[in-house]
Amino acid sequence: MKYLYSIMFVFITFLVIGQTETNVQYDQESEKETKKEGNLMIGGYAEVHYNQPLQADERSNGDLDVHRMVLLMGYSFNARTKFVTEIEFEHVSEVYVEQAYLQYKLNSFMNLKGGLLLIPMGVVNEDHEPTSFHGVERPFIDKYISPSTWREIGIGLSGNIIAASLKYQAYLVDGFNGYNGSALLNGKNGLRKGRQKGGESYISSPAFTSKVEYYGLGDFRIGASAYFGNSQSTLYDGLDRNDTEAMMRADSSVVGISMYGLDLSYQLKGLNLKGQCYLINLSNTTAYNQFSGANDLGSAMNGYFVEASYDVFKNVKSISSALHPFVRYEAYDTHYKVEDSIERNPGLKKQVITTGLSWYPAKGAVVKAELQFLKSGSADAFSTVFNAGFGVMF
Repeated sequence: MKYLYSIMFVFITFLVIGQTETNVQYDQESEKETKKEGNLMIGGYAEVHYNQPLQADERSNGDLDVHRMVLLMGYSFNARTKFVTEIEFEHVSEVYVEQAYLQYKLNSFMNLKGGLLLIPMGVVNEDHEPTSFHGVERPFIDKYISPSTWREIGIGLSGNIIAASLKYQAYLVDGFNGYNGSALLNGKNGLRKGRQKGGESYISSPAFTSKVEYYGLGDFRIGASAYFGNSQSTLYDGLDRNDTEAMMRADSSVVGISMYGLDLSYQLKGLNLKGQCYLINLSNTTAYNQFSGANDLGSAMNGYFVEASYDVFKNVKSISSALHPFVRYEAYDTHYKVEDSIERNPGLKKQVITTGLSWYPAKGAVVKAELQFLKSGSADAFSTVFNAGFGVMF
């Protein structure tokens, strides 16, 4: 991991780069909001959901939930320096800080950011407001493969090189919490339980994450993401470096993580096409499973989705709202590969078909309804769920 510390030196070096005052385009919807006039900015988003399983031979109660309500606040101290934060209420009673970072504009194409940052993996983890994606629920691959909403404490650079039509982000962050007395990474939930979320986080080795997005082909965009690092372990805290046995024990509680993402989008008049895929390679899983008791963490995970939608009111001038029928197919497998020490679980290989409608009665408001058909590799047939809800962003 020595190269990660070298990157920190690069960050500091950029502090002495010439500082030209020009506008910078931002990477997230929340950052875009901070460009409003005045020093103080307040915004937010919210979504309410209804989920109803539909089974021919079994009656099930539906779930109603104020899934999340988020308050976005920002303050510009001057033309270069700003603070942005999001306070999230989930399921009414749970409270989280989703973002909290300080940003300093170094020059026209580079910002220095530090604090609680969204990991730039894929599309949904950063642009996850309900008006920015189709479907009541976020794609499954952005829950079980890339664990949205994924945020960690770190520092790094972001910017937009307009002449090259290129946006970029690169951060050093604390990594997944893999072991804190028990295993947090496993086959069923993937890496999701290891998110530290900025709450009393700790670090035994840093992780590096980055994304590059190219937008120079009109309505076609392509993005590539990456994440590299070891999971964190509390066993390193206070460890005697000369205690070989204790060091080997701590090393057995760590997993090496290499994650790659690719996302594509294309718009042609009212037609919108999207695609996204992830691949995660994990190392040291045999030792981790045996030591920690996780037992079923695989050595690789993958997932992808493809989606098509169409705005049927695109060319109807008398109608100001938008109506998007859509269909999305996704597949993911948290046991894409496993070591010889465990048996691959076919039930962890899943596919989901989602089809529905997104109606936008006004900018910043959406009403959604969909049917989802879900099937695991160990099931004989698809199960069906009806979802409906609304979302707002302001």
